[in-house]
Amino acid sequence: MGKKQKKRREIKRKLLHKYRLVILNESTFEEKISFKLSRLNVFVTGTLFIFGLIGLTTLLIAFTPLREYIPGYSSTKLKRQATELTYKTDSLVKALEYTNKYLTNIRMVLRGDVENNQINRDSLFQKFKIDPATVDLSPIREDSLLRAEVALEDKYNLFESDIESSGLIFFSPLSGSISQPYNPRIKHFAVDIVSAKDTPVKAIAAGTVIFSEWTAETGYVIILEHKNGIISVYKHNGALNKSQGDYVKAGEVIASVGNTGQLTTGPHLHFELWNNGNPLNPTDYVDFN
Repeated sequence: MGKKQKKRREIKRKLLHKYRLVILNESTFEEKISFKLSRLNVFVTGTLFIFGLIGLTTLLIAFTPLREYIPGYSSTKLKRQATELTYKTDSLVKALEYTNKYLTNIRMVLRGDVENNQINRDSLFQKFKIDPATVDLSPIREDSLLRAEVALEDKYNLFESDIESSGLIFFSPLSGSISQPYNPRIKHFAVDIVSAKDTPVKAIAAGTVIFSEWTAETGYVIILEHKNGIISVYKHNGALNKSQGDYVKAGEVIASVGNTGQLTTGPHLHFELWNNGNPLNPTDYVDFN
């Protein structure tokens, strides 16, 4: 028993014996850093470091894309491709089943192996076939009235929908006489309103300025975008009061009457009205008197 105790004490003494780790300057032998260590401290620290390194490596492999570069781990791209191939395979199997059923039916028809109680489609078509010559296609009075009502609704549908649903009411941009009316045959998709120079031009409704610049042919031009895809255009202005991106209210002054641009013969306002890319006759929606 004495020898065993003595041996244990010797091992304990060696484990707890202090050592000094010193870092010296090689030229001056000046002591820079020193540590007091024991074998037990070194063993515990090394063990903790190893376990920490193993844990960190495990986390990197488990939760980062690095695992895809380690043999034995499946790649995310390969999983995605495998899933897509599974769906495609299932679709091909169903398509093959439908094709086999179709070919089976074709074979039965070619062999004449058709059940006697099946319906003859040709007889059905012949039974319910209508001769166009026996049908009276002349329009009745109710049909003519309905056509007229629909045409009238189409003409004023924009104006009615604006007032009833969206509350959009068109103000007159300028009061004056119309020198040239709306005429799509000559591609004049506007009305020219004659007025004195520098007369204020107002916005017909609230909207955003999407264009406010000078053009060679039509002078100072300003374009407003309103609700429901409606766009109003004002050309040949003498000056512009708003810039692109500004929000204007209904009836707010946006420009003044002028005689600018090559395509003008006197002070007037060239006013256009568009709905989703289609020109509208402004006189149908705006009172210029």
